Amino acid sequence: MADAFHAIKAVARLTGLSAHVIRIWEKRYGAVEPDRTGTNRRLYSDDQVERLSLLREVTQKGHSIGRIAMLPTEKLRELSRQSDGTGLHTTETRNGGATASALLHESIEAMKSLDSHALDETLKRGAIALGAHGLLQRVVAPLAQAIGELWRDGTITAAHEHLASAVLRSFLGHVAKPFAGTDNSPVLVVTTPAGQIHELGAMLVGSAAANLGWRVTYLGASLPAAEIAGAVRQKRARAVALSIVYPEDDPRLAGELTLLRESLPAEVAILVGGRAMIAYQDVLQKIGATQVMDLTDLCTKLDDLRKTSNRSMP
Repeated sequence: MADAFHAIKAVARLTGLSAHVIRIWEKRYGAVEPDRTGTNRRLYSDDQVERLSLLREVTQKGHSIGRIAMLPTEKLRELSRQSDGTGLHTTETRNGGATASALLHESIEAMKSLDSHALDETLKRGAIALGAHGLLQRVVAPLAQAIGELWRDGTITAAHEHLASAVLRSFLGHVAKPFAGTDNSPVLVVTTPAGQIHELGAMLVGSAAANLGWRVTYLGASLPAAEIAGAVRQKRARAVALSIVYPEDDPRLAGELTLLRESLPAEVAILVGGRAMIAYQDVLQKIGATQVMDLTDLCTKLDDLRKTSNRSMP
């Protein structure tokens, strides 16, 4: 019987989840109920390992862990099968899905080949075929997710990620220009907190917000709380958006987020999204951050914030 169970470190290795996230999903959402040894160590069955792997896969495709944690494993398998293997759901790509899938594949291959010209040309064709918002939703968002996965499993190096980031930074800045907000538009400051060095998600947020008519101030990656707060105050921003992708167990991040909240006016909203967001649930709830599950959710929350800003204007 002992051979049929796995310690949490082994489960982390098998599923790609950190031990911290596994504990949170267990405690907060009841995703699994491991057995315990006499010394209170967690032991997970093969079925539970499969379940955690499916939860990781499905959440990476845009589903909220809070909504799927209690689903039967068979339902999770079904959600997993509702993908073409690129992270694009069949329901989301019914119109132009093949085009989006092909563009995503070409973008990934260009990135793997360190071919910045090919990547830029692929994105340009995507903007023509899908429109700016369609490109963000169907190609750029899953591309950023794929790059993170490939980096984590060692398929690509930091050089590949940096090349993709450079191309996307230039391309997204160009795409967002026609949608830039007016002087009366609310301001959104976008960055990643100190220690969070992966900025693709933040760049995506900035571009999506610009497409919605926000005036975006993009600050790059890994910025201390005091610096973020200073920029927010100087720009008189309505909100700050933070991308939290990696690592999932930074002991300094809770303090940085708490300091940021304390340094901002009460009316300034803090929006947080990204793969590692779930690992910092306690502090995010403590500071009253708005948690963003995916790009569609971001657009909805930004629209809500804008309506609130308009109602508060004299």
